[in-house]
Amino acid sequence: MSIAENIKTVKKQIAQAAQRNGRKAEDITLIAVTKTHPAAVVDEAIRCGITDIGENRIQEAVEKYENVKKQAVWHLVGHLQRNKVKTALRIFDIIHSIDSLRLAVEINKRAAGTVDVFVEVNIGEEKSKSGIMPGETLSFLKELRVFPNLRCRGLMTIPPMIDDAEKLRHYFRDVAEIQAGANRMNIFDYPLTDLSMGMTDDYQIAIEEGATMVRIGRALFGERRNINQ
Repeated sequence: MSIAENIKTVKKQIAQAAQRNGRKAEDITLIAVTKTHPAAVVDEAIRCGITDIGENRIQEAVEKYENVKKQAVWHLVGHLQRNKVKTALRIFDIIHSIDSLRLAVEINKRAAGTVDVFVEVNIGEEKSKSGIMPGETLSFLKELRVFPNLRCRGLMTIPPMIDDAEKLRHYFRDVAEIQAGANRMNIFDYPLTDLSMGMTDDYQIAIEEGATMVRIGRALFGERRNINQ
């Protein structure tokens, strides 16, 4: 299938999942993750109606960003090292992976204005993954209040790798409940409005549990390319 056909299929499934959650398709932002795919693929996706592009790696994003001809909102959905913050702020409109206070300090220091961010929650409490532990998330959010250049949109998560996507449902539900708790506490002087969760294998379940942004690559573009070839 073509990129256009894949986008149409995914958007239809997003709309159906949103309806099951009592929402509309337009309540969900589809972030097309173009990791390992060239700038031409990004332009083709935008031409086919994609408005939001996601990238995992700074170096790849820099090269690609400079060659993409069409306009889009750029999301950093991968891990961000503090020494790459200056470069990231030049490219990305939204950063999905705030996972430490030191990173928040660096972004706040480097930002020329307000930066939209998500706090990454390590909902499976996996040692191999970055992110704030679930039990520490509310206190971490409170610490972010001192940074005037950060605007927290909400929480992001990547659940454990499990073959049965249905078994991931409770992880998404738990993140949504943490965010609801933060809003009940009025941690910020504005509500956390977005939940960034769900990828190719589980985005429909994530939407059913409250996701407002899904990060999808393979379902749109096929398997990742070997960029070392």
